[in-house]
Amino acid sequence: MTADAHGAAEFYRTSRGVVTARLLRAGISAVWPDVSGCEVLGLGYAVPYLRAWEGRAYRRIAVTPAQMGAIRWPPDAPNLSCVAEEDALPFPDLVFDRILVVHGLEMAENARRLIRELWRVLKDDGRLLIVTPNRTGMWAYWDSTPFGHGQPYTAGQLGRLLSGALFRVERHDPALWMPPWRSRLISRSAPLFERVGRRLMPGLAGVTITEAVKDVYAGLPLRPATRRRLVRVEAA
Repeated sequence: MTADAHGAAEFYRTSRGVVTARLLRAGISAVWPDVSGCEVLGLGYAVPYLRAWEGRAYRRIAVTPAQMGAIRWPPDAPNLSCVAEEDALPFPDLVFDRILVVHGLEMAENARRLIRELWRVLKDDGRLLIVTPNRTGMWAYWDSTPFGHGQPYTAGQLGRLLSGALFRVERHDPALWMPPWRSRLISRSAPLFERVGRRLMPGLAGVTITEAVKDVYAGLPLRPATRRRLVRVEAA
């Protein structure tokens, strides 16, 4: 099951969505506090989170996978957005310093091919940040939010997926302990839920924020390949 970009946009216009975006932007900014001069790609429905680096990144580009539909930046925002096939991004190799994936990996038609495409467009010293619904948290099963659609992941599952695509995980940060219910009281108490949840229930976080880098040495052969020679032998 997938969610489309319009549904995600509607969620982030609600008070619950505004609070959710604020909490996760804080977590994302804690991992990447400085993106000065960076080319940043946001894949999935990343618009509410790319705003964390407004006025700091050199350029922010939002790409929505074709199966999710189109999005549009506010007309006064000096940024670019497009729709593209998730395994055929319209960019040259090694162009982005940072790639942020939100509502992207769990919605992917082929997660492995998506990650390999991210490898292609990420610079060798670049960094990848993926926000995914936590399989053991409530948000993954609450389909009135974008996090309740698609394929949730545990930190271990995502780590193995990234390792298989030649990425090396640098950190896993749990986030979003606020219950996904529509309630003004819960929204107002969100900071309290975050403090208590981080201390007492780390495994029940709604999402996992995972940072990874290219494991460029994993793709190199450990020893030279053995060359075979065909020798012609004359019959006696």
